[in-house]
Amino acid sequence: MLGLIALLAIAGIILLAVEIFVIPGFGVSGILGIIALTAAIIIAAKSVVEALLYGGIVLILIGLAVYYALRTNKLQKRLFLKTRQANSDGYVAPRVNDIDLPGRCGRALTPLRPAGTAEFDGERLDVVTEGGFIAKGAIVKVLRVEGARIIVREPEPGEKAE
Repeated sequence: MLGLIALLAIAGIILLAVEIFVIPGFGVSGILGIIALTAAIIIAAKSVVEALLYGGIVLILIGLAVYYALRTNKLQKRLFLKTRQANSDGYVAPRVNDIDLPGRCGRALTPLRPAGTAEFDGERLDVVTEGGFIAKGAIVKVLRVEGARIIVREPEPGEKAE
């Protein structure tokens, strides 16, 4: 009986290691590894309380093993991205405080087909049309802002350009 418990536990650990380091995702080997470890704990326990105690101990040991494994530099390089995107290198996040833009009018600095650049009160912004072409120099009106997208169109004839 002890041999079966040890065999199930070792097989479960190997299957979980294969799932983590060899096969991406959460698939058959991961599920089988969890089942094998659970079966080993249930068979080894004499009662439900003892099974829960063993399960808790196993979870704590696995947590400690993962913690110490992640502290090794080699594993960290494989799992975590270390590069940073700095503003000085040209990585600039889009503006998020454009809630005052809807209704404002400006001038297209480039042809908008459908994306381009427009100027609003001396400020250059990347804009997108609703799908049509707008020529360079045309007056554009901001319809709405969706995340980082500023959606514009030409004002209708007779519509007041603010």
